[in-house]
Amino acid sequence: MTKTIGIVTLPAFNEIDTFVATRMLDSVPELTVELVGPDATAVSAAGVEVTTPGYWTSLSDYAAVVIGSGMRTFELIADDALMDAIGSNLSDAQLVGSQCSGAAIMQRVGRLGSNPVCTDRMTAPHLEAIGVEVTFESFRADGVTASAGGCLSSAYLGYWIIDQLVDRAAADLALSKVVPVGEEADYQARVDKLIPAGSDSVAITSSS
Repeated sequence: MTKTIGIVTLPAFNEIDTFVATRMLDSVPELTVELVGPDATAVSAAGVEVTTPGYWTSLSDYAAVVIGSGMRTFELIADDALMDAIGSNLSDAQLVGSQCSGAAIMQRVGRLGSNPVCTDRMTAPHLEAIGVEVTFESFRADGVTASAGGCLSSAYLGYWIIDQLVDRAAADLALSKVVPVGEEADYQARVDKLIPAGSDSVAITSSS
């Protein structure tokens, strides 16, 4: 049975974060991806328009949810109705991962818990100011919750989801399709350290 991943895609979203994860996940036959937003379409920070056919009320039905980042994150988290729509429709049992400033949304909807979080360097001071522990690493997973910091770390988030929902071989293959040519072994070594077989909680620095 095909499993569907929802990627929360808000106005002024970051293209790299959304598209790298989408491409990796959608390359796996057992998985499909839906972009989810408050409107029928969303326009990225660089003006790229995409359709967002998913629905907030279906968030808990997705096998995993990725909360993406964007240039308007801190404006949007002040929208109580929007945040309630996201938070109230997430399940405590499903895989949920944030990308960069998506960590601020995770915090806003009460999904971060007490674990350290990965995010980008522009978002980090905002989270630290409200008492969130930020770890300056590229990826971290704690149980069913994960966070990634830095645009290109979306490949690690995609890998983690594929590894959890399908298997490691599928994650390895998906990764091989997006890494720079000549650096395949380097990236493979990183994810093997980042997400050891049989482990669901580990962190890696971006320079490893």
